Amino acid sequence: MERLQSLNEQFGIKGQLEFAEGPGGLAVAEIRNAGGRATVALQGAHVMTFEPHGDEPVLWLSDYAKFAPGKSIRGGVPVCWPWFGAHASDPALPAHGYARTVDWQPVASEALADGRTRLVFELIETPATKAMCPHPLRLRNTITVGTTLTVALETTNLSQTPFRLTQALHTYFAVADVRRISIEGLEDCDYLDKVEGFARKHQQGPVTIAHEVDRIYLGSGDLLEIRDPGMERIIRITSSGSRSAVVWNPWIEKAEKMGDFGPDGHLGMVCVETANAADDSIELAPGAVHTLSAEYGIEYL
Repeated sequence: MERLQSLNEQFGIKGQLEFAEGPGGLAVAEIRNAGGRATVALQGAHVMTFEPHGDEPVLWLSDYAKFAPGKSIRGGVPVCWPWFGAHASDPALPAHGYARTVDWQPVASEALADGRTRLVFELIETPATKAMCPHPLRLRNTITVGTTLTVALETTNLSQTPFRLTQALHTYFAVADVRRISIEGLEDCDYLDKVEGFARKHQQGPVTIAHEVDRIYLGSGDLLEIRDPGMERIIRITSSGSRSAVVWNPWIEKAEKMGDFGPDGHLGMVCVETANAADDSIELAPGAVHTLSAEYGIEYL
């Protein structure tokens, strides 16, 4: 508990931000202010929960999620970095990189003048992470909580050679019934359909979910909306630094195999991910910085 005490002394904000022991003994940051509240695991700088004050949760966190060192948490906002999907040349490396399963260190916190709370994390490099990605990079995750939640990944190339980056905010959103929602803003985009061998297809009309969906949308804009008649609300996703988006729901068979969704867990969630994936990979020049960010907010119908 010395670590938690030290973190509270350095970065705690009375009445807004406190570090505590969370599920499975994982260290978490608990953020509460007049606008909203969130819980962030230091492992993965992983936002587990977020809800605006007086409203329903925006993020979905599985009741069967496993909280343990080195294990990805099912739900919230996992960080996929420094690659999205399978590694380009080494299939033995973990899918979606390692950022979501390693420790991060808080480096700054601030109570903003508008009432929001900001917490900045930096990924801790270790011999194990350097073995997976020897290229010198710095990754920071800035999390800002109020009536909306903003997550911003900032990657800096610290070397004298370029680096090809793919990444995503693998965000799980809470919905009343995924079979009744629609996702707007991806109309007329081409997409790669992973369920059908990455076949390239074209989206016509809003996206709906009636079976397993795993798609990378190309040329996406900076505003997507999840319309949820069951919860009588719209979740708005405003992004920057991204021209691709991923829509994912594992459906019945795959969710059962994963073991941490629970019965019918797939019906209460949908992933709409702000990404740099496929054609939207980022060529980071020496010394260059790229920021991928998303802001999540709700409006009731």
